[in-house]
Amino acid sequence: QVQLVESGGGLVQPGGSLRLSCAASGTYFSINVMGWYRQAPGKQRDLVALITRGGMTNYSDSVKGRFTISRNNAKNTVYLQMSNLRPEDTAVYYCKSTIAAPPSIAYDDYWGQGTQVTVSS
Repeated sequence: QVQLVESGGGLVQPGGSLRLSCAASGTYFSINVMGWYRQAPGKQRDLVALITRGGMTNYSDSVKGRFTISRNNAKNTVYLQMSNLRPEDTAVYYCKSTIAAPPSIAYDDYWGQGTQVTVSS
């Protein structure tokens, strides 16, 4: 069974930084795209950033230039370095990965449990 475990959320002042991590564990064949989404209270879950296995990235316009996504394929881990945080970045951040796991060889989406990020003075 595949699990994604996030860590690194918390409370930070505006202008501050946080680094989120998400590690995949369990039995699987391959991990393709890894990414981060966020959901603020009363709002839909939106894409923050994606990274392919080869390192190609995609960011939402609201975080470009402030957030950096990266991954360590050897550790099956994706990171989100968040800088110059704003109150509007407050949300629950979810890790999502596209993973091929037994018994199927097809890729499916797996989600982490979410980690709270609060930006407030």
